[in-house]
Amino acid sequence: MAAAISTAKALGLQADDAVVLQNSNKLALRLRPCDAFARVAPLAMQVAQFEVELARRLAETGSPAAALDPRIAPRVHERDDFAITLWTYHAPVAPDLAPADYADALWRLHAGMKTIEIVAPHFTDRVAEAQALVANRSQTPDLADADRDLLSGMLQSLRRTIVARGAAEQLLHGEPHPGNVLSTEIGPLFIDLETCCFGPIEFDLAHVPEGVPEHYRDVDQALLSECRALVLAMCAAWRWDVGDQFPNGRQWAEHFIDTLRKGPPWPSLQAMTRRLEGRG
Repeated sequence: MAAAISTAKALGLQADDAVVLQNSNKLALRLRPCDAFARVAPLAMQVAQFEVELARRLAETGSPAAALDPRIAPRVHERDDFAITLWTYHAPVAPDLAPADYADALWRLHAGMKTIEIVAPHFTDRVAEAQALVANRSQTPDLADADRDLLSGMLQSLRRTIVARGAAEQLLHGEPHPGNVLSTEIGPLFIDLETCCFGPIEFDLAHVPEGVPEHYRDVDQALLSECRALVLAMCAAWRWDVGDQFPNGRQWAEHFIDTLRKGPPWPSLQAMTRRLEGRG
């Protein structure tokens, strides 16, 4: 927080304090009274330069994505071993987004992304990262052997099955779940662009609430089901990471394993959130 406030002041913004909006593997802050949105991450783990460049290009296409703060140069700022990026702050105007509006915003984001040429990972690269995490006992020490075998097998088989379908691929958001969508005065905006990757649109749709894919055009339902299973397995791997800082991460880790063992039909991440909150 101190690094973000100091950076904003050095750039000529009035930043007297900061409000924490999200605290997990990265810190999201609202700086006041300048009303800038700051994202802070350790330099060693950040891909902020990629996110800044992609945000700049998406703004040129008019895509519904978060925009960098126009009052300062669009770049990554480094201070005290942190990477800090400053964005336009939008006050939320509604708690929920109608499925049709959600689908329309994601379709428009995908349309804009189709026009952008940028070097980005393939979705299978992200799967490989999850596989490596599951295979590394020192990084996932509390993962039981049976559950480790389950995740390893699912990640491998689903990755192979999805690639074998040969579906059309394009640049994707990577994690367009409700936590990465803001309902603002100018409409829905997608945030957290660092997860962008290439893959079939069904990989993105696997992250959205139920009801949203029904309003998206030309969805392969069988592929969507496989992608949902893959996303659940990947999320399970992240939550078992000994260094994971996701709120209630261990509870989520166990919930993912339970869900995967039950098998299809695969729930959306939003449905899992409701179940977990109900259990608590």
